[in-house]
Amino acid sequence: MSLLEKIKCSADLKNLDEDELATLAEEIRQDIISAVAHTGGHLASNLGAVELTLALHYCFDIPTDKILWDVGHQSYVHKMLTGRREQLKNLRQYKGISGFPKREESPADPFGAGHASTAISAALGFAAARDNQGQNHKIVAVVGDGALTGGLAYEGLNNAGASRKNMLVVVNDNKMSISKNVGAISKYLTNIMADTRFNKLRNEIWELTGRFKRRDKIRAMVSDIEDSVKGLFVPGYLFDKLGFRYFGPIDGHNLPLLIKTVNQIKDLPGPILLHVITTKGKGYAPAEADASKYHGVGSFDKITGKSPASTGLPQYTTVFGETMLELAEKNGRVIAITAAMTSGTGLTKFAEKFPERFYDVGIAEAHASCFAAGLAAGGARPFVAIYSTFLQRAYDQIIHDIALQKLPVVFCIDRAGLVGEDGPTHHGCFDISYLSAVPNMTVMTPKDGDELRSMLHLAADTEWHGPVAIRYPRAAIPHPMTNIIEPIEYGKWERLFPPAETVLIAAGTMVDTALKAYHSLKDEREICIVNARFIKPLDTVMLQDIIENARNIYTLEENAALGGLGQMVAAYLEQNGFKGKFNAFAIPDNFVTHGQRDLLLTDIGLDLESIVEQIRRMNGVRRTFLQKIKFRKPEYRPPEKAPEAADGTRGKHFSK
Repeated sequence: MSLLEKIKCSADLKNLDEDELATLAEEIRQDIISAVAHTGGHLASNLGAVELTLALHYCFDIPTDKILWDVGHQSYVHKMLTGRREQLKNLRQYKGISGFPKREESPADPFGAGHASTAISAALGFAAARDNQGQNHKIVAVVGDGALTGGLAYEGLNNAGASRKNMLVVVNDNKMSISKNVGAISKYLTNIMADTRFNKLRNEIWELTGRFKRRDKIRAMVSDIEDSVKGLFVPGYLFDKLGFRYFGPIDGHNLPLLIKTVNQIKDLPGPILLHVITTKGKGYAPAEADASKYHGVGSFDKITGKSPASTGLPQYTTVFGETMLELAEKNGRVIAITAAMTSGTGLTKFAEKFPERFYDVGIAEAHASCFAAGLAAGGARPFVAIYSTFLQRAYDQIIHDIALQKLPVVFCIDRAGLVGEDGPTHHGCFDISYLSAVPNMTVMTPKDGDELRSMLHLAADTEWHGPVAIRYPRAAIPHPMTNIIEPIEYGKWERLFPPAETVLIAAGTMVDTALKAYHSLKDEREICIVNARFIKPLDTVMLQDIIENARNIYTLEENAALGGLGQMVAAYLEQNGFKGKFNAFAIPDNFVTHGQRDLLLTDIGLDLESIVEQIRRMNGVRRTFLQKIKFRKPEYRPPEKAPEAADGTRGKHFSK
């Protein structure tokens, strides 16, 4: 039996000696590599946190003591040590365990987190709640993988330092947050400052100076000397000034040193900060060589490290990145901005070719948006590429700094809709709702790769009076591109089939689903498909024409039902006297779990089969008031060009 098989909870670690702990660390690494190779997930960050996690679980009493993980994707080892090792084989799979801490999963997960920079603020809240209730357990926040590039982390540090609450912040520095500063002197100073004898002597000197008449001046002089020494040798001077006792940096893979240091500092009063240096991808050569590639991966061959070759169509993200190169070539004002997601948003080639026009601002979406506002006000044309879920963090800047001032910032919103295995913290379910409520905002969503390319060119070539948002999914484009940039008229939808009694108004990814529904239903009834490529403004001219011809209207969108396209269309229909049947297919009012995107769409009724069945059921039952209404039979109007009905994958705009 392996050592790992004997660990059912973190208390079991305390029965192991140092050699056994080292062996356990390697067993954990192999388990993580095997699991992530099968399911995909965040590999490099977890391999880098093995020893640190073991040390924390060895030194603290989990779950009585609380560990908050920031960013939460580095918590796989924590899950393994808290009774979830067997479940790791279903990591991020439908009905399996989450890739992030989740309160519903285990008492050992006190705080869920999928977005960065939250742990220090939350940990201070836990510490205040503990003190308010007269308890005395420990609170630990593990901050790393770039989380200290986010402003919220510094707001938390500022408040926690001033509060003087007992809490430990561990900075897991894997070269993505604090600059490297490891050497013999800093290690020596850390050992001195962490030593209980040193701290006892320090406190005794402090008490002794208090007996002198000029104690304030003497104590000030002692503090100045201590600060001067730290300022010369210790990279944590900033944290000291924020009110934290700083220790480090130390080797985050030296398990005995980690355990010794944590045990020495965990009972010190007040806010404490421990700085550890780790190697992202530690113990797996491919991940150490390219930590960015193996930060978040799909399934791969654990022997070679290679992912299966893609045989399908390119991703929307790829189309975006290639189009950005085109825009920058012809327009010197085009500037690209991202928030620690250069590769994830498809901007790697842009950054290499136009380094002077590319900015990665770190995990700081609010700053990215305000920075873009300044660029736009200064005459540039900024394109801000941010995942839908992360753009939520910049809502004040979108309203106050950009839309209110009518600045032409272009938001390129990747991962719109359901993103699959990353789950509810990462689903882009709300951007249509929260952006459409903002005055001066334009919201577009392409049906395919060609339309995304056309929208980006429209955004670059138009003199806008307000922000523009283009939302697109984490998915492959639905069919090969023609590479023809077709002009898009502002605010105009695209009718893909002639007017009919049944109309499907679809947005973005749902256009392809609507076309497939057309082929399932065309032998039963006439159906018109409309590509609602502009969410805001609505094409009210086409909507009015639809009202005159249609008995049944359906909207399809991969966004929350509340505040989405369906609600906007429904409001217009009600205001303009539509008496037929209407239904909005959208994401229901609950957080959608993690799992493969196709399974999730089926789960919430946005798959093709569910949509077709619902349309059949609704069209087969006439509401009472409809029986009294005589609809005008729609006049047939020949299309400008015959639709390509062989596979239904494309169509042209039809005149009204």
